[in-house]
Amino acid sequence: MSQLDAIQSLSDRNNEEGLQQLLEFKKNLPADTSPAIRLEVLSVLGGLYFDAGNRKLSTQTLEEFDQLAKQMQDQDALLYLEIFETYSIFEKSGYAVAVAHLEKLGNAVATSKNTNVQFRYLATLGAFYSSNLKFDLALKQYLDMLKLSEQLPRRQLQAKMATWSQISGLYLQMKDPQKALSATTEALAISSASLAPKSFIDISVSRGVALSTLKRNDEALKEYENALKTAKVEKLPYWAALALFNIADQYLIKKDYKRAESYAREAMARSEGLEDQWGIASARVNLGLALGYQGKLKQGGDLVKESIAFFEKANAKSDVETIIGELSQMYEAAGLYKEALEQVRAQQKLSDEIFQSDRAKSVAALQEGFDAEQRKRQIEILAKDNALKDADIKNHRLQQMVALLASLVGVLAGCFIYTQYRRSKKLNEQLKEVNLQLEFHAIRDALTGLHNRRSFISLMANRNQRVETERREGSYRNPDCMILMDIDHFKNINDTWGHAVGDVVLKEVAARLKAVVRDDDMVMRWGGEEFLIYSPKSNPEQITSLVDRVLRTIGDTAFAHGNLAIPVTVTAGFIAVPFSDVPEEFCDWERALQIADMALYLGKTHGRNRAYGLSRLLVPHELALPILTHDLAEAITQNMVEMIEVLGPEQAHPHQSTPLSELK
Repeated sequence: MSQLDAIQSLSDRNNEEGLQQLLEFKKNLPADTSPAIRLEVLSVLGGLYFDAGNRKLSTQTLEEFDQLAKQMQDQDALLYLEIFETYSIFEKSGYAVAVAHLEKLGNAVATSKNTNVQFRYLATLGAFYSSNLKFDLALKQYLDMLKLSEQLPRRQLQAKMATWSQISGLYLQMKDPQKALSATTEALAISSASLAPKSFIDISVSRGVALSTLKRNDEALKEYENALKTAKVEKLPYWAALALFNIADQYLIKKDYKRAESYAREAMARSEGLEDQWGIASARVNLGLALGYQGKLKQGGDLVKESIAFFEKANAKSDVETIIGELSQMYEAAGLYKEALEQVRAQQKLSDEIFQSDRAKSVAALQEGFDAEQRKRQIEILAKDNALKDADIKNHRLQQMVALLASLVGVLAGCFIYTQYRRSKKLNEQLKEVNLQLEFHAIRDALTGLHNRRSFISLMANRNQRVETERREGSYRNPDCMILMDIDHFKNINDTWGHAVGDVVLKEVAARLKAVVRDDDMVMRWGGEEFLIYSPKSNPEQITSLVDRVLRTIGDTAFAHGNLAIPVTVTAGFIAVPFSDVPEEFCDWERALQIADMALYLGKTHGRNRAYGLSRLLVPHELALPILTHDLAEAITQNMVEMIEVLGPEQAHPHQSTPLSELK
C-alpha cells in the first residue's frame, strides 16, 4: 500500500509517469498478493486511465475490477460496484429509478466498515440530489463527506478538496456565488497546486466560475488560465478540456468572440478525443454562441439547441436554464426579438420550476402564519380596549388603580431593562471572547497550537506585497527560507502505541520546533505528520545550520511518554524563495514548496533522518525549471542544480541509506 500511495502521489504531479509506474507495479505483483490490494490497484488504475483521456482502457479496468470482486466475493468491492452502477441505471431508466437504487443501498453502506465505500456513496447520492435540485439533501451529503474524509485510510487531503469543490458547485447551482467562492477558499487552505494538482485544477475552475458570476471577469480568466497551465504541465487532458471550455466561456463574457471560438474548438477537439459526451455538449454551446455573435446565427443556434437537447435528456435542469438564457441574449443582440422572447419565456418557466415554486410556498406559508398572528393580536387588543371601557364606565376608581399600576409597571420595566442591559453587556463580552477563540482556531492547529495552512496562505499574500515593495525600494536582500519536514515512520508509532501516543509525539515535535527557531520565524503544522518552518529574510549561509539544529532537536533525545522512550526522527526538504535569484514570476513560493517537497521525498528514499536542500542552479532557469519542478532526481542527474545534504543524529538502528552521489 505504501508503494501504491507513492505512485498515486506521483500521478498527482505527473499522470503519465504515474500511470507507467502503476502498470509496471501491477505487472510485478507477487502471486500471493491479497485481493484487497489487487482491487485497490485496479481502482486507482481506472482513475488514471480516465485522467489520461483513455476511457476505453478505463472501462476495461473497471470490468476487470468487477470480475475480480465477484470471483473473490468481496462484499465492499461489490457494494462499490453497485454504487457505480447507478450511473448506468440513470442512462437507461432515468433519475427516479437511479435514486431509488441508491437509496436502497443505504442500509448496506451504513453497516459497511469501509470508509471509502461510504465516501463514494455520499458523493454519488449528493450528485444525484444536486442534479434534481434537492439542494438541502445534496448539501447534507457533502457535509457528511467532509466529516468522513478525516477517517479515510488514504488521500484525505484530495478527498477534502474534492468535497469542497462539490459544495462550491452546489452553491453556484443555488445562485449564491459568494458562498461558492468561500468554499473554494476553504479548499485552497487545505492544499496547493504543488501538492495536489488535480484537485487544485478542479478548485481553480470552480473559483473561476464563482468570480465570473460576481462580475470579477479578469480574476476569473486568470483562475482558468492557471488551471489550464497546470493541466498541460501535469499531462491531464480531461482537466485541460475543462479549463479550455471555461476560458472560452469567459471570452464570450468579454465579447471577444474570435478567441471564444478558438478556445471552444480546442475544448471540443479534446473532449472528442476523450469521448466525453458532457464535455462535447458543453464546448458545443460556447462554439455555437461564439459563431452566433459573429453573425452565423443559424449555425450557432443549431449547435446550442443540439446541446440543450442533450442536457434535457440528462435531466440537467440548471444547465438547461443557464444555456437557454445565453441563447436568448444572443438572439436579442442580433435583433431577433421574437426568437429571444421565446427563449426568455422558456427560461422563466424553467427558472420558476427550479428556484421559485418551493420558495413561493414557503413564503406564502410564512406570510399566512404572520397574518394570522397579526389578526389574533388585533382581536386581543380590541377585547382589552373594550374591557377597559366597560370598566371605566362601571367604576372610575378602577381607572385610578389602573393608572397607579401602570406607574408601578413602568418602574418595574425600568428595573427589568437595566437588568437586561447588564446581562446583554456580559453576553457581549462573552461573545467577544468566543469570537477571539474562533479567530484563533481559524488560523491555528487544534492539537499543537501551531499556525495552520490557512494562516500561511494568508501570510504569503501579504509577503508578495512586501517583496514587491522592497524590490521597488531596492532594499530586498536576504531571501525567505522554507523547510518542509515529515516525521519518519509515524504510522508505525500510531500502530505500535496507539493514536493517543501519536498525538503526544505531534505536540512534542511542535514544542521542540518552536524552541529552535527565531521569534520572527513561523512554525506550522502543514497536515498530518508534516510540519513547515517559514524563516523570512534568512541569511543563506545560516540555513544549513538551522536545518541541522532541527534534525538534532528532534532526533537527539527520544520522546518520553510514561515508561516509553520513543525514538523520533524527521526527514526534510528546504529551499530559499526567491530561489537562486530566479524571478518569482517563474518560480513563486508554491513552486518552490513543490521542489522542497520533492527534496523531502528524495530524503525518504535515501534512508530518512536527513534533509536535502537546493543551494543554487548550475544552468539558466529556462532550462532547469521545466525539469526541476517535476523530476528533481533527473535535474540532479543532469547536473542542473547544486544540492546540500544534512544528516540527522545517528540512531541505534539506522536505516540503510544511499549517498546522494549514487542517485544515478
